[in-house]
Amino acid sequence: MDFLDHALLGLFLYFPEDKSEYIPAGITCFIFLVAAVFTMRAIIRYSKKEEMKTKQFEDEVTKRNQRFKDDRLT
Repeated sequence: MDFLDHALLGLFLYFPEDKSEYIPAGITCFIFLVAAVFTMRAIIRYSKKEEMKTKQFEDEVTKRNQRFKDDRLT
């Protein structure tokens, strides 16, 4: 069982002797991190625009309903 565990974990754990092999992985990780930050900021910006549109629509509907209610009362 020890051999099987070692063989399976050996597939996933790889620590290179030459530490320069970490450089491409670090660069790739940094690129994806920057892309994730920009994507999140874009989503937040889009969400705020949609929130403003929804707020304006809600105000228009509220005014329309208020006018309809006032017209019905008179």
